Amino acid sequence: MFRKTFLPAVSDLQAFESAARHTSISRAAEELHLTQSAVSRKIGQLEGQLGMALFHRVRQRVVLTDAGRVYAADVRAALQQLSAATQKAMSYVEGDGLLNLAVLPTFGTRWLIPRLGDFARLHPKVTVNMAARTEPFDFAQAPLDAAIHFGAPHWAGAVCEFLMHEQVVPLCSPAYHVQLGFQRVQDLTKAVLLQQTTRPSQWADWFEQVGVDVQHALRGPRFEQFSMIAQAAVSGLGAALLPRFLVEAEIAAGTLVQLFPQALSSREAYYLVYPESRAEAPLVRAFRDWICAAAAAH
Repeated sequence: MFRKTFLPAVSDLQAFESAARHTSISRAAEELHLTQSAVSRKIGQLEGQLGMALFHRVRQRVVLTDAGRVYAADVRAALQQLSAATQKAMSYVEGDGLLNLAVLPTFGTRWLIPRLGDFARLHPKVTVNMAARTEPFDFAQAPLDAAIHFGAPHWAGAVCEFLMHEQVVPLCSPAYHVQLGFQRVQDLTKAVLLQQTTRPSQWADWFEQVGVDVQHALRGPRFEQFSMIAQAAVSGLGAALLPRFLVEAEIAAGTLVQLFPQALSSREAYYLVYPESRAEAPLVRAFRDWICAAAAAH
């Protein structure tokens, strides 16, 4: 339960945050479409409620006190969270419901979203929201119904439904292929190896699997996401190890070519993950059945 004593008026907080950001009462007044006296009055009300000064007045400017600087950062974060919550509530569509998903960025853009129209046709009244997450999180602390996870089928307090394995293969642009004249796997020792930050040993694992000793397998420019590595490879910056199913469009268009047939084997896989408490929720079950069928068909 919130105590009213500790909940200032939102308009007072907005006036304070704007003045703190601009270090100016007049600019805050312009932004909020208020008079300068109204902004000053709201800040005064807030300072009275807090029992402390938030600004030093210096000529035509306002300068945050030490306490004001700390409070401004917290108020800004709270206002942003309140705004996001309001937008989320406004996006809700009456009907079958709202599904909030956490997705791996490249998996979401390259595989899931192109297929999401099928789910929409089956459930036309469902609104699906997506947020990018690359690491496991606590469902109890996040307003999310399910997530796409790559790794082992372990997630505290959640059910992991298998979707698919991946075939990670070496690729590069046609021009880079001609430039280095790849004929044998050993020729990759001459290439710039594009590395993924979250899978730093991937090239070393691939070379070990194919029986080639490479001293510099961990060297090369690093990228955070598969989509970045794919674009770097298309641009001729080096050779990449990528899940083939995520770059089917580039392979079909001829902007990426597979260098060798050997694929990196891994016990890890893609999973749909949802909290145990939501296992019987109709919308979660509907999405689970759909995505598992789509992955099996793929």
